[in-house]
Amino acid sequence: MKRTIFEPEHELFRQTARGFYLKECAPHVDEWEETGRTPREPWLVAGRLGLIGWEAPVEFGGLGVRDFRYNAVMTEELHATGSASIGIGLQNDILSSYMVHLTNDEQKKRWLPGFVSGELIAAIAMSEPGAGSDIAGIRTTACREGDHYVINGAKTFISSGLQSDLIVTVVKTDPAAGRKGISLLAIERGMEGFERGRKLDKIGQRSADTAELSFSDVRVPVENLIGEENRGFYHLMRNLPAERLGIAIQAASQARRALEITTEYAADRKAFGQAIGTFQVNRHAIAEMTVKLDVMQVYVDRCIEASNAGELTAQEAAGAKYWATETQWEILDRCLQLHGGYGYMNEYEIARLWRDARVQRMYGGTNEIMKDLIGRSLGF
Repeated sequence: MKRTIFEPEHELFRQTARGFYLKECAPHVDEWEETGRTPREPWLVAGRLGLIGWEAPVEFGGLGVRDFRYNAVMTEELHATGSASIGIGLQNDILSSYMVHLTNDEQKKRWLPGFVSGELIAAIAMSEPGAGSDIAGIRTTACREGDHYVINGAKTFISSGLQSDLIVTVVKTDPAAGRKGISLLAIERGMEGFERGRKLDKIGQRSADTAELSFSDVRVPVENLIGEENRGFYHLMRNLPAERLGIAIQAASQARRALEITTEYAADRKAFGQAIGTFQVNRHAIAEMTVKLDVMQVYVDRCIEASNAGELTAQEAAGAKYWATETQWEILDRCLQLHGGYGYMNEYEIARLWRDARVQRMYGGTNEIMKDLIGRSLGF
């Protein structure tokens, strides 16, 4: 189905993004999957090409453009080229909002040039061993002592946790106030008492480093407070719809890649003297997935338009994240099945896509939480 949301400038950007992924990422997928991390050099290339932080003001190296269609192009080309993620989506879909729209002038001068150039890799630390989707239940504390906050606690499941230079950390500045006592502090590489734990051994998305973090009397200057003190929960709620939209875009893009390679496989693979795609059961499966992918893409594209217009609600973003990732998993699982025994072999791309897709229904808030948000918005 023809898509109508993109303008000529987005297609030019797509060419740049595709060239970057084909040259800098796709050839290294197997190596990065094996080592479980990616080098920093591709980040610098992406920065030179303008593929990071275009929302930043021009004086800091960005374009001053807030348009989620560019985010969509980056994600789509990542999967269309068969590349493995190096974490740039985290910067553009999630961190840009914090780094560009919640920082003050001094912080922008300090952090944004490196963020845009790829020299400064950022991360966000919300989840804790005892608090995942329950942000209000975090236990990491930040006690004010003069011109510093003293941080104690731990975080887990932190994307780019090992290679990040700056981590937007969710802390309790008023532990007795529940969600009204949450703040955001930027913890920087090298701060005393800040330790990175083990690289977590994940089922999928193995090239993207995910780590545990710990904080023991880490002294963070008050100048590293992002946004307002004790308003962190509301800052998070404002930015979570964009994160969930980014996950929905990834769901559609990954499902499209899976269906494309499965359709090619079904045309080439022979059984009983004919291509397996010509058997009615398989032909019907591919037809069903094609229609579902079209429906998902229209749904996600409409959410992108709503986001750009400032109209995407938290409930609509939750719905997109929930439905797109559930449909993604249905398509990925069926595509792997159509590959037969070869689908279970790690050397086939469909196996990596299938592994990588599983977490989509969990991060950004589990799909059970998404359905609860939608239900409560309906008055239940």
